[in-house]
Formats: sequence, structure tokens, C-alpha cells
Amino acid sequence: MNNLNGIHHISAITADATRNVRFYTGVMGLRLVKKTVNQDNPAVYHLFYADENGSPGADLTFFEYPGLARGRAGAGMIHRIGFRVGSEDALGFWARRLASAGLESTLDGDRLRFDDPEGLGFELVSAATADQPLAASHPEIPERFALQGFAGVRAFERRRGASNDFLTGTLGFVGTGSDAFESRGDSRGSFYVYDAAPELRGLSGSGTVHHVAWSSTMDDHHAWRDRVIQGGGDPTPIIDRFYFRSIYFREPSGVLF
Repeated sequence: MNNLNGIHHISAITADATRNVRFYTGVMGLRLVKKTVNQDNPAVYHLFYADENGSPGADLTFFEYPGLARGRAGAGMIHRIGFRVGSEDALGFWARRLASAGLESTLDGDRLRFDDPEGLGFELVSAATADQPLAASHPEIPERFALQGFAGVRAFERRRGASNDFLTGTLGFVGTGSDAFESRGDSRGSFYVYDAAPELRGLSGSGTVHHVAWSSTMDDHHAWRDRVIQGGGDPTPIIDRFYFRSIYFREPSGVLF
């Protein structure tokens, strides 16, 4: 069985598809590669953004629930999505571009942090890596400054010890620091970091992450499902999503994989 190849896709929630498309294509420079419906609820639109080729590792999707109240990330939820950029100069470009769109950002070393118009947290990470850049073309964004695919995600922990053991012992993540991990296969890798949870309870809603999917070869799906069960997880059956196949389960802190 092969290692997981980092993040495959991330799915989040929006209350306004029109504004969502305007921000992610117009400001962030991603390509809207597909507009379809949620297979589990065909009344819900499902938007797919990615690089030019819709590659795994750059695929950010949104379920639209019109008028849904703003959510709030709490324990057991992803609270920040990381995209990779090619240099620290790119961070300066994005700080200016976000400001021109009316969004505040904060520079913290090699990371630029900001929230989208619905409060979904992001950070752009300048990191040297051999991973292939997964970028989309945009007339206002020079290629050297474009988003290059996912760097990783940050989650609020709930059961730190059990989660750490599950990530390393069951999913094969490698510890890279205190509550910091990397999932890396032959082609790509992504970080996964736990932060201390806020006191307020999390609420699912617009501007929150629904799930983060990790990339596996389809031939390994049965083996991974068995491994999750052996590690104490409760996975769904293998589900055919037409574009890919998925297994869903929660890690011990409650984050949906």
C-alpha cells in the first residue's frame, strides 16, 4: 500500500455562489472547472475550483446553501486552508491584491493570513518544494505569483493524543514538530497542524470547511479502509463520486476526512 499523496481536495460551505465565484476566480485567480450538484442532495450546487487541469492537490470545492448563517470554526474543525506560493515576493503581491479587494491580511514570517468574504481562513505559504506547481492562468496575476496548489490545513484539536497517534500510526503521517505533521507520497505532500481550540463551540455554516480529502490510488482504497477500521475509525463504504472514489471518516478530534 502506497503512502497518501497529500491533500486531494478540500470542500467548504458558501451561502452565495455568485459572490463565491467572483472572489475565487476574480481575486484568487482559480479556475472554475465544474459546476454540478451535491450527489447526496441534488438541490445543492457544488462548485469546483482548481488549476488549469483540475488537478488533485489544487481542487477547492464549495457546497452552496443560499442564505445560510455564518459558521464558526471550533474544536474538531479545520480553521485555515494553506495554499503554496513560489516566493516571499508573492506574499507582497497578494497582500496588495487582497487589500485592493477590501480584505485585510497579516504577514507572519513566510505566511500571509486572511479570511475570505464569508470568514473562511486562509494562509499563503512561501515554501521551497519539488512539488509541481498547480496554477491557473489569470490576466492580472503573473505566473510567478499564482497559487500553486495546497500547502496544507490547520485544525483545532479536541483529542490531541489520540489524534496524533491516529495520524502517525494509522494514516502514515510523519511528525514534523509539536502537533505538526506531513502527509507525503511519491508526487506531492501537505502539512496538517493542530492548534489549541477556542472556548466557543464550533458551528457549521457558511465560511467553514466540510471536509479535507487525502489522495490515494484507487487500488489502495480497500486496504486504507481496513486500516482505518483497525485504527479505531468508522469509515463509510467506498463511494463512487464519478470523478473519483471516496471513503469518509472522522479522525479522533472530529475532523471529517
